[in-house]
Amino acid sequence: MAFDFDARLSAAAASKAARFSGYPPYHFVGGNIDEPTVPADALADAVGKVVREFGHDLAKYGMDSGPQGHLPLREFICDCLKRRTQIDITPDEVLLTSGSLQAIDLVNKLLLDKGDVVLLEAANYAGSLSRLDALGVEYQGIDLDQDGMCMEGLERALSALASSGRKPKYIYTIPTIQNPTGSVMPVERRREMLTLARAYDVPIFEDDCYADLVFSGERPPAIHALDEDRRVIYCGTFSKTIAPALRVGYLVAPWQVLSSVLPLKTDAGSGALEQLLLAEYLPDNFDDHVAQLLPMLNAKASALCDALDEHFGDCVAYDRPVGGIYLWVSLPENVDTDRLYQAALEQGVEINPGSQWTVDGAANRHRMRLCFGHPAIETIRDGIAKLADICFEEFGVPVRSGNVQRGRGQGSR
Repeated sequence: MAFDFDARLSAAAASKAARFSGYPPYHFVGGNIDEPTVPADALADAVGKVVREFGHDLAKYGMDSGPQGHLPLREFICDCLKRRTQIDITPDEVLLTSGSLQAIDLVNKLLLDKGDVVLLEAANYAGSLSRLDALGVEYQGIDLDQDGMCMEGLERALSALASSGRKPKYIYTIPTIQNPTGSVMPVERRREMLTLARAYDVPIFEDDCYADLVFSGERPPAIHALDEDRRVIYCGTFSKTIAPALRVGYLVAPWQVLSSVLPLKTDAGSGALEQLLLAEYLPDNFDDHVAQLLPMLNAKASALCDALDEHFGDCVAYDRPVGGIYLWVSLPENVDTDRLYQAALEQGVEINPGSQWTVDGAANRHRMRLCFGHPAIETIRDGIAKLADICFEEFGVPVRSGNVQRGRGQGSR
């Protein structure tokens, strides 16, 4: 008789993961890019070179760069951020992490206690929401419009908290290619956020992991770049541009902050080979690689929008993506995307139900997030056609009278 480990589980281990059984044929979830976009040959050449040149340094934790990570990669990050986001920092202000998720976890460990409050966009990254839930942290959603978090709503929330004698531990925002809405916050609004943060003495945590994927190749300066008070903590990643499985992200903060973060990073350092590899590959290749990604992702976004228009017609509403790898879609109120998710998955189509990507999940069950970065264009077309059939079987949506209604989704642009 096998030992009953379930009887010994801690409170943190109360939930269980499902066994992985492979990706479904039509996979519209996750921050995955297309396999052909990974520069495998160039990475293979870089691996061989750095292992021969630096392989013996792997005998030391942190190699010769210490616990903040491989210095040449941190130097590249400083240069890249200066050129692409206008952030001006030194390598001492960069900590390499195991993806941006570890950066989020570290900031939460640093700043949050049970019962604290965080302000964030009302539609938000499910991973951030689940982490705050696990910590017993209260979070309040701020409404969004086509330009991201609304500053009127942010000011109301800050004022209400101040009136009750409370202060949020931080404002969490994804200002560039907001997840899941895809909005890009204009520079004027970024300055407004900084003004409010200064007035109420609150730090800002800026998650910028999709910012390199603006289709036009142009983006506003990071909030961090506009900050004069050093109150902005910033995180980014190479998961969305090079390869998710490399698990290399970074946290940017003053040394005053990083000196307190480092004791919390108890993994003895993120993977060194990945850092060596990227430090070799990125300086001569990153800009060209991203430039090649953008038209490919734009074409996939167009294919997804066209497929939705063809198969759902006026039953869907969305804002056409200006970047990134996902689309935030509204369906009629009678469509429950939690139920649609289950029905679709049984037939090989996977979506993100809106309840998991919003602060008020019950009010957003008619919404869904569809990721287009990974599937091929033909797969996108076939998958959306199949999803429309399943949605009709479950909810009678889209309405059909011979053929599916044709037309541009309301709210698209």
